[in-house]
Amino acid sequence: MTAASAPSNPSSGESGTPLPEADATPQAWSMAEEAPQGSVTAAEGIKEVVASRSETAGSLLETLDDAALSLGDMRLSLLDVFVVAAILVGVMFMAWLLSKFAHSAVRRVSKLDGAQQLLVEKLLTIAVWGSAFFIGIDLLGIDLTALAVFSGAFGLAIGFGLQKTFGNLIAGIILLMDRSIKPGDVIAVADTAGRETFGQIRKIGIRAVSVTTRDQREYLIPNENLMINQVENWSYSSKNVRMQVEVGVSYNTDLDLAEKLMLEAADQVDRILKSPPPTVWMSAYGDSSVNFIIQCWIEDPEDGVGNVRSAVLKALWKLFKEHDVEIPFPQRDLNLRGNAQFDQLVAALSQRLADEKRQDRGR
Repeated sequence: MTAASAPSNPSSGESGTPLPEADATPQAWSMAEEAPQGSVTAAEGIKEVVASRSETAGSLLETLDDAALSLGDMRLSLLDVFVVAAILVGVMFMAWLLSKFAHSAVRRVSKLDGAQQLLVEKLLTIAVWGSAFFIGIDLLGIDLTALAVFSGAFGLAIGFGLQKTFGNLIAGIILLMDRSIKPGDVIAVADTAGRETFGQIRKIGIRAVSVTTRDQREYLIPNENLMINQVENWSYSSKNVRMQVEVGVSYNTDLDLAEKLMLEAADQVDRILKSPPPTVWMSAYGDSSVNFIIQCWIEDPEDGVGNVRSAVLKALWKLFKEHDVEIPFPQRDLNLRGNAQFDQLVAALSQRLADEKRQDRGR
């Protein structure tokens, strides 16, 4: 008798080698259905958690998830939009709140001066917002390796389009670190017409430094310009600034008396420092006057220089009037050389004057 052959095993080949299991493909397909491509991971997690606790809320989220727009392999539903918006708003609000808290904590540290506090605040702000960015990426379930394709283009964008922005950011941090320029300093700036004026630094921002002049004009100077160009800082090591007041007196004036009155006028102005004391120098013999310069010092240039000069000149005017000191004005001697044409002009003018007198007598 011939023995009955055993039924063939579908999982084995003729040589006995095991074949892949038949249920492998359905398992992979079910995994693809569980995590659809293009969906937000956080939205799927929220939907599962809510559905497990409340059937009504779960059905509402399911309805929002069904209202979706598919573009190729990308699927975007209303639930994804709401979850992304909520995550972005929440992360930005928490970052803003932490930045404010960090700023207030830094300001309470009395060992740091204004520039050091501003530097620490900027570094903490960068750290907080950088952390918020990566936390938001993680909550949204975005794989950073997927962005590797765009790293080259992003690097080129920074290298060309954002070069100045990042340069100004780094320059602002360096300025605060070496404390060469800090809020409250008085620096010299040039207006659009090229005239030099001065202003006080109000703020050092991420991109530019805000400088306010006495006429309340605000100049925004890029941080990089202050790094590579020469800057005249009136209060870098000391806020004391020497100012000059030019005065001229007549050649007939008692010079010793004039110098005494100039010093007295400078002493009458409250903003002028007593130490170092004001001094008077004779600068030159002018065309119509003997020229002097009053040298005096102030410690608050941010409150203006021209008003101090005006106060000194007003006080000096009164003192000169009281002591009969003459303030000269330009005087010129005119010498006319005689010639035929000049003689004819004089004769014509004389004849005209004579005619006018005869006419007046006839009336």
